[in-house]
Amino acid sequence: MTTIAFIGLGNMGSPMAQRLLAAGHRVRGFDLSEDAKARLTTAGGASFGSPAEAVSGATVVILMLPNSDVVESVITSPEVTAALAVNTLVIDMGSSEPMRSKDLEQRLRTHNIRFVDAPVSGGVIGAENGTLTVMAGGDEQDLAEAGDVLDVFGTVKRAGQVGAGHAAKALNNLMSATHLLVSSEAILAGQSFGVEPELLLQIVNGSSGKSGSTENKWPNFILPRSYNSGFTLRLMLKDMKIAIDLADQVHAASRLSHAAVKLWEEAAEALPESADHTEIARWVAETSQEPAASHG
Repeated sequence: MTTIAFIGLGNMGSPMAQRLLAAGHRVRGFDLSEDAKARLTTAGGASFGSPAEAVSGATVVILMLPNSDVVESVITSPEVTAALAVNTLVIDMGSSEPMRSKDLEQRLRTHNIRFVDAPVSGGVIGAENGTLTVMAGGDEQDLAEAGDVLDVFGTVKRAGQVGAGHAAKALNNLMSATHLLVSSEAILAGQSFGVEPELLLQIVNGSSGKSGSTENKWPNFILPRSYNSGFTLRLMLKDMKIAIDLADQVHAASRLSHAAVKLWEEAAEALPESADHTEIARWVAETSQEPAASHG
C-alpha cells in the first residue's frame, strides 16, 4: 500500500484515482473543483484544500494537469516544495512539453525530489477500465519503483529518460489527429460518391487503411453523433503543437504535421471551446462544400 497524492481530478484523473483506491492504495487528492474532490471522498479517498496539504505525507505524487505551465506552478511553488518529503517520487501523467520536463527534473533534483513523466493514451474509457497505455520516461530504478502504481492504469512502456514519455505522447497524438482528419475526409468523400460510411469502415478495417480512427473513433463517437470521447479538440491541438515544436527543435521533417495543425486550428476557431476532438469530422463535413483553396 502506497500513500499517493493525486493532483488533478478531472475527466482522466478522477477514474485513475479511483482505480488506485480500488487497488488498495491510500489517495490524498486535490482539485479546483469541489465536485471532483467530493467524488474522490465518496470513493474512499481524502481530499484537501491545497496541493501542499495533499502532498504532505505522500511518497508518490501524481500530477494530471493541463500543461507544463500548470505543472511547474504547482510542483515548484514554495509551499509544495516545503511539503514534499525527501526522495518523494513525482510522476507527471499529463501532456507536458518534453524539454521542459527535462528541465523540471533537474530543478526538483536540487531539492532531493525524484521526477518521471508517464503520460497516458486510451481516453476516459481506458482510465475507467485500467487499459491505458502508459508512456514512461525516467530513471529505470525510479520507474521500477513506480510499477505497483503505474500498473494499475494499464500497460507501461518505458520510452527512455525523462521527457521521452511526453515526447511519445505528443507524437502519438499528432499521428492520431492527422489520421482522424484524413480518415474523415476519405469517409465523407466515399459517402458523397455513394459508399455508406459503415460499409467503407468495414472495408478499410479489413485493409491497410485501418487505424484507431476507423476502428474506434468513427464507429463509437462519430457515426452515433455523440462526440463524447472525453478528450477535447483543443487538448488534441495542444498535443499536436507540442509534437511539431519538438520536431522543429530536433530538425525533423514536419511539413505534413504543420499542415494538419493548421487545419485543426481552423476547426478549433469554428467549433465551441468545449468541442470533443472527434467533432473534427463534423467540421470536415460542414466545410466540405468550400473550395479546397480555402484550406491552403
